Amino acid sequence: MVHSPVPAPGHPAEQPAGRAPAGGVPAARGNHPGELPPVHDALLCVALPAFAVSPEHGQLTGRGPEGVYASGRRLLSRSVLRVAGREPVPLQGRLAAADRAVFAGALRVPGDTGPDPGVTVERSRGADGTERITLRSALPRALRLPVEVALGTDLAELGAVASGRPRPELRASVHGTGLRWTAPDGRSVAVTADPAPTDALAAAGVLRWETDLAPGAAATLHLRVHADRTPGAAPPGGAGRPGGHLLSDAQAEGDDRRPGALLRASVEDLRALLQRDPAHPADVHLAAGVPWRCGPVTAEALWAARMALPLGTRLAATTLRSLGRAQVTGGAESGRLPGPLRDAGPHLPPRCTGVEATLAFPVVLAEARRWGLPPADLDELLPVAERCLGWLRRGLDADGLLPDPAPGGPWRAETQAHAHRAALLGADLLDACGRPGAADLRAAARTLRERFRSEFWLDDLSGGRPAAARTPEGRSWTQLGGWAAHLLDTGLLDGGRYAPGLLDRTEAEQVARLLGTPALDSGWGLRGLGAKEPGHNPFGHRAGAVRVHETAVAVAGLAAAGHEKEAAALLRGLLDAAEFFGHRLPEMYAGEQRTAGARPVPHPAACRPAAVAAAGAVHALAALAGIRPDAPGRSVTVQPMASAPLGAVRLSGLVVAGEPFAVRVSRLGLGMVEEAAEGLQLGV
Repeated sequence: MVHSPVPAPGHPAEQPAGRAPAGGVPAARGNHPGELPPVHDALLCVALPAFAVSPEHGQLTGRGPEGVYASGRRLLSRSVLRVAGREPVPLQGRLAAADRAVFAGALRVPGDTGPDPGVTVERSRGADGTERITLRSALPRALRLPVEVALGTDLAELGAVASGRPRPELRASVHGTGLRWTAPDGRSVAVTADPAPTDALAAAGVLRWETDLAPGAAATLHLRVHADRTPGAAPPGGAGRPGGHLLSDAQAEGDDRRPGALLRASVEDLRALLQRDPAHPADVHLAAGVPWRCGPVTAEALWAARMALPLGTRLAATTLRSLGRAQVTGGAESGRLPGPLRDAGPHLPPRCTGVEATLAFPVVLAEARRWGLPPADLDELLPVAERCLGWLRRGLDADGLLPDPAPGGPWRAETQAHAHRAALLGADLLDACGRPGAADLRAAARTLRERFRSEFWLDDLSGGRPAAARTPEGRSWTQLGGWAAHLLDTGLLDGGRYAPGLLDRTEAEQVARLLGTPALDSGWGLRGLGAKEPGHNPFGHRAGAVRVHETAVAVAGLAAAGHEKEAAALLRGLLDAAEFFGHRLPEMYAGEQRTAGARPVPHPAACRPAAVAAAGAVHALAALAGIRPDAPGRSVTVQPMASAPLGAVRLSGLVVAGEPFAVRVSRLGLGMVEEAAEGLQLGV
């Protein structure tokens, strides 16, 4: 089981949905955005349902969110190493993989006469708390060193840690070759050591060894964390890491090394974030992000599954299946998917993630079919998509627009874009499956497109701009932000064609120009709210921070519409930022304007890794090749960015029609398919 029976905290920008059924993770009581402990400088190794939060020096001191967690509970909060009475001098902390961090330190030992340390210490810590401590001597004499590890835990729930209300540390007892702690509710955890310690002091929570180091030799200690369930409780049905091969081993190589590093790290992060549906362990979806958002399947999981389709369709199928089980099947809201309200920035009221998920469901199913979703999965999921589309048709008001979150409005431009795409791709899906209703959906899309252009497009001397939203009184919210990228994201139809968008060609060109201005393009990615807009805050989730998945949507949408200059600028900014984050992109970071010699500024509460950020990197890089699959039609078209903004690049290990797919783009922007399923008709 991946999520705790006691909910983990929600995203700082989330709140209960009111009239909408809650499908996200509620925030802990008393939790406010500013109270989330900062994690921007921590090393998070992840293999859900377990993850470890470590400072760069490697010592777990029990401060803030430090510790080893599993299923929403902190199993270990303190692990402090001392050798010969001293803590090692920290030299380096880094992620060796998505699920493992390595820390290097040095020691000066009695008898050292010069400035050079004679002993080094390496600690390798896994997401499950397993730790290997290795002492290496470069001295010409034998050493006998006392080693001790001070351990402790509060067995606190993640929600309590996030809101600053952890339990007091529990008292330890000696247990086998280590120590054991038991909480008042009967839950317990043990740490065992190999080799067995020379001494175990339960009152102090300390394990001790006398370690012999021969000249030039090494000695290693192993620590393992074992969690026990509450006595009498049934084992969780979704326990354990997801098996199988849900995501392909995609690779990128070429003139620019950054795409390869980013793609490799992003696939690792996506795998680390996989978690089982606790009631249906065969189904797997992505956690929204670590450490704060490891709860039930959300709209972000659906977004991420869509953007990760080049890695295969299995994740999309299991995510859709998990989300579809929560669908409302009766009453006025029949067909809708649940979801909490989420902050929409300083100018708009909260929006509903349930509306977003309901509109995304048929889109993801339709595009997964284009990438090669097996017919059995399509047949199972189609009825859920039909109910989503039925809710969409009933939800459109007399003017043909979709309010969000309530029937009384407001009417958001972003929601209209999602609804328009759902109607067109849904109609395509229904036609392909021989189901009725496609004509009504296309008619609704036409009306929505006409109404959007008359109600949401604001003409001015600079060429105009889309309004962010309309009020019931007819007032327009004019603030421009990254949300405008969704107006260019139309989705794939049969034959690899892009669906028409809400905007005409002139309006799309104007939006592309606006997205490329310094007010929105920070140099590191796309701001959630323009720098010149009232209420701009470079750290605001929807008020000016760079949101990685929105930047990726912009890159792909701009490239598909032929606006490669703006797409390339945003892609380069994203790649540059990724280097400073060790190629593990957070869900968001500050939208500070890039200057010479500057670095992107992290957001202290951002999840990292985050599903939409990792999948967004896949989405943005795939846009370089412009892959347009039509697996049911046994064809795939490649239309790469003609400007080849990163030089020559080769993408391999992708999946189209269930088989490996590789494409090369030359420095001249010419695409060539190098590997594809047998019988697949290729086009460039």
